[in-house]
Amino acid sequence: MEFEKENMPKHIAIIMDGNRRWARKQGKNASYGHKEGAKTLERIVRYANKIGLGYITVYAFSTENWKRAEDEVKALMMLLQNYLDDYSKRADTENIKVKILGDITALSTGMQKSILKCMERTKNNTGVTFNIALNYGGRDEIVKAVKSIAKDVKQGNINVDDINEDMISNNLYTKGMPDPDLLIRTSGELRLSNFLPWQVVYSEFLFIDKNWPDFSEKDLDNAIIEYQKRTRKFGAN
Repeated sequence: MEFEKENMPKHIAIIMDGNRRWARKQGKNASYGHKEGAKTLERIVRYANKIGLGYITVYAFSTENWKRAEDEVKALMMLLQNYLDDYSKRADTENIKVKILGDITALSTGMQKSILKCMERTKNNTGVTFNIALNYGGRDEIVKAVKSIAKDVKQGNINVDDINEDMISNNLYTKGMPDPDLLIRTSGELRLSNFLPWQVVYSEFLFIDKNWPDFSEKDLDNAIIEYQKRTRKFGAN
């Protein structure tokens, strides 16, 4: 696919919605949908790396997802841990850098070890940065950033008047990364669901009426083409 090279998004964020709905349509359980969604994710990240995308951030598990059925949460956590253990080898071979965004302290010891091992193994890779939002909540992220800044104020390291947008951005999980240019949500739902609320204030949104396991490289192509048709004004006339 030929894109306008000078107008390529640097960072695409994706809310991978619809795994469970897709599974129900197949007469399968939720775990089957999540497994197929993981396969789709790997294909899309590989393709994003191939076309030269700088960053791709996906919503894997939110702070609110703990409210789901216990069996589904356990199965999803096991899938995610196995995915990280297995995928880190392929990501390293394909020059993909993996980062986890979220509060990993609430996860199991085994999951934390898998996360740290995966990030360590791929940290020097120079291809696409693959951000996995895991136990992530946008408001929780902002609260943590505010607490960190408040601690610096209390300790006399900074003054209240020093606080600005850059300082807040530099206390988020996405520190040092550009904000998403494009946010894609699958399954036809029209909401953010607490995903990157600070970072997507000027992102272009694209909602696709297709469940995540059915999302293809062609769909990503079409999303980028749609993005390139739009004029980003950032509040200007």
